[in-house]
Amino acid sequence: MKIQLSVSAERWSRTAREYADEYLLPHEVEAELNGGVLPVEIVAKQKKRALELGFGRMDVPTSHGGLELPMVEQVAVWEQLGRVTNALSWCFPEAQEWMFEACSPEQIDKYVLPMMRGKKKDCYAITESGAGSDVAGIEATAVRDGDSYVLNGEKWYVTSANLADFFWFQAQLPDENDDALFLVDSDTAGIEMIANPLFSHTYAAHHPTFLFKDVVVPAANRVGSGGDEMAYTKSWFRHERLMIGARSCGAAARLIEDGMQFAQGRIIGGLPLSERQAIQFMLADSATELWASRLMTYEAAAAIDRGEDLKALHNRCSMVKLYVSEMANRVADRVVQIFGGRGYMRENVAERFFRELRVDRIWEGTSEIQRLIIARGLLKRGLDEL
Repeated sequence: MKIQLSVSAERWSRTAREYADEYLLPHEVEAELNGGVLPVEIVAKQKKRALELGFGRMDVPTSHGGLELPMVEQVAVWEQLGRVTNALSWCFPEAQEWMFEACSPEQIDKYVLPMMRGKKKDCYAITESGAGSDVAGIEATAVRDGDSYVLNGEKWYVTSANLADFFWFQAQLPDENDDALFLVDSDTAGIEMIANPLFSHTYAAHHPTFLFKDVVVPAANRVGSGGDEMAYTKSWFRHERLMIGARSCGAAARLIEDGMQFAQGRIIGGLPLSERQAIQFMLADSATELWASRLMTYEAAAAIDRGEDLKALHNRCSMVKLYVSEMANRVADRVVQIFGGRGYMRENVAERFFRELRVDRIWEGTSEIQRLIIARGLLKRGLDEL
C-alpha cells in the first residue's frame, strides 16, 4: 500500500518504525497488565531516545532549535508511532509551532522550550462537563484583577494531567467579551483534582477532573492578545485531529497485518482461515478503507505544507479525524472477530486497539462535531472550496 513520499519523509517513517519496534512494542503487554505503568528506567530510556531522534521538536521552528519538519513528514512519524498500544508513544513532550506564534518570549523560555527539551510536560484544560466538545460553550472564567487574572471553572478529561507540569487553561473573559488561554503551573494554589476516573484504555496518562477555584495567575501568563486566542486553540485542534488520523492509519495497518498473519496460520477444516471468503472480505474491506484513509491524511498534510486556505484546512483536518478514526474502529472490530476468542484477550493487540481506538471518535471533537464543522463549511463555501 505504497504512497509516494519524499526521500526525507520515507526516512522519518523508517526511523519512527525502528524506534517503535525496538523501544515501545516489546513493552505493550507489560504496560497493559500493570495499569499502563512501566518501570521508571524503561520510560526514561524511551523518552531519551525519542528526544535524541528529534520527535519532541519536529514542529518547532528552526529559529528556536527545532526541526520545522513539513507536516507530511510529521504524519509519517506519527503513523508509525500509532502502531503502538497503551499510549507508550506519549513518553516524550511535543512542542508545536503555534505555541511559538502565540506565546511571548518569556512564556517560550519558561514553558515551551523546556517542553521541547523534555524538561516539562503540558496538558490541556479545555473540555467541560456541559460544553463537551463545543469550545464555544465553555463556562470557565478569567477575571482581571490588577496585574493578575483570577480563574474559576471545572475542567474534565485533562489528559496527562497526572504527569504534567503546567496547564493550557481556556476560559471566557466576561469583562472583555473574549476568550483566552492561560499558562498555569500545576502547583498553583486553588487547583484541586476532584476525580480521576478509570477509562477503557490502560494508559499511564490519566484524564482527571480539576476544579479551579479562585486560581490567581499573573497577567503575563495570558497567551496571545485580545481576539486571537481561539485561533490558537483551532491551530491545536487542526494539528491534533490530523495526527489522530495519522496514528489511526498506523493502528489499522498493524491490525490488518496481525490479523492476516493469524488467519494464514490458523487451520480450520483443513484450510487456513484466510482461505475463507468471509475472512477475505473483512481483510479486503479493511485494506481498502486504510488506503483511502492514508491518501486523505497525507493529502491534508500536504495541503498544510502548501499553505492553502486556513478555513479549508480546518475542514480537511475534521474530515480526516472523522473518517480515519471511524475507519480504524471498523478495522479493529473486524480483526477482533478474525482472532475469535484470542481477540478478546488483553494480551492481544486487537483487543487493546478495540478499546483504545474508540476514544478517537470522541476527544479533540466528537465525530458529530466534525460533521457539523464539515457541513457548515460546505454550506458556506461550497464543495470546491471545502
